Amino acid sequence: MDATTIKIHGGTKELLDNFREYKNESYDEVINKVLYIAKNVKHKPELSVETVEAIDRARKRIKEGKYFTEAEAAKRLGL
Repeated sequence: MDATTIKIHGGTKELLDNFREYKNESYDEVINKVLYIAKNVKHKPELSVETVEAIDRARKRIKEGKYFTEAEAAKRLGL
């Protein structure tokens, strides 16, 4: 995978941080998620709202400690 460095303002970084669903979610994942929402908002507004609501629900679960670590998920899935 190719990688690049981009400059963004601190405020922009904070806004991206607010879209993270979990602590270690990469900025690449966050940016792709935001681009997906932006691309679909014109053609499928209900899907975009659904996606944003799913992100909000995930954030709430994480803050409440209702999540599995990668190791726990792998164990439950028998991996």
